[in-house]
Amino acid sequence: MCTSIIENARVQGMAKRGDEWFPLSQAVVAYDHARHAPLGDVITLDFINTNLDPGARAGIELTLETAKELRAALDRAIAAAEFEEAEVRGKGSCSASSELRDEFAAGTSGMRVSGACSGRGLGHP
Repeated sequence: MCTSIIENARVQGMAKRGDEWFPLSQAVVAYDHARHAPLGDVITLDFINTNLDPGARAGIELTLETAKELRAALDRAIAAAEFEEAEVRGKGSCSASSELRDEFAAGTSGMRVSGACSGRGLGHP
């Protein structure tokens, strides 16, 4: 059964095919039958550049559970990056509320946090 679940997003970044890197312009996220993995239905991520040849693509197929774990890891990394960016760009301060620091530390799930405020209220030495 085809699910017709497809989401598109514009992206900026790079992907690698063979020995060459190419710029990305679009990501396609779908849920459908696996085309290559020996699995049933999968989340498929296709990173492409619509201005290049059809080979300008990096694709992966993940089980639904693995995709959820990847999403959680992305959420944690994005939260840490946003916190770091706020500190570096002066959008935040080490005097941020203890609740925010505790909430962030709990969400990092063992990730090492670096930067000017690491070790002060984040639960990291």
